[in-house]
Amino acid sequence: MTLYFLVKFFHVLGAIVILGTGTGIAFFMLMAHRTQDAEFVARTASVVVIADAIFTLSAVVLQPVSGGVLMMLSATSITERWLLASLALYAIAGLFWVPVVFMQIEMRDLARKAADQRTALPERYFVLFRRWFAFGFPGFGATMLILWLMVAKPF
Repeated sequence: MTLYFLVKFFHVLGAIVILGTGTGIAFFMLMAHRTQDAEFVARTASVVVIADAIFTLSAVVLQPVSGGVLMMLSATSITERWLLASLALYAIAGLFWVPVVFMQIEMRDLARKAADQRTALPERYFVLFRRWFAFGFPGFGATMLILWLMVAKPF
């Protein structure tokens, strides 16, 4: 196995982790939210915050590092149009993902407080959830487009 293929494996693995964790987090948060059970939402959001910190963050850091190494090993120019588009989409995904992390933390904290006080989820939680849900589409869509560009290199 060459160094190039080893790095490429970790680069693809990072993409899988980002997409898989993002999909899983979205699914579990949506399912917990639908119950409107503050205790269940708090437990689910706690796990989601941990998963984002461990899996998504590590993959997000790995991607540009492994991508840069792949560029060097393959003599790919930073001016390749598919690569420039991928980098722009990566920045867009990040602009939507970073706020989502803070929304998840606040939703978790609001749900914990409601569960501790045995009250319904507050309106602020629902405002954050709607925003979190809306931010998911461009963030996840950008990562899907990046994956397509990585594979197809259409231009």
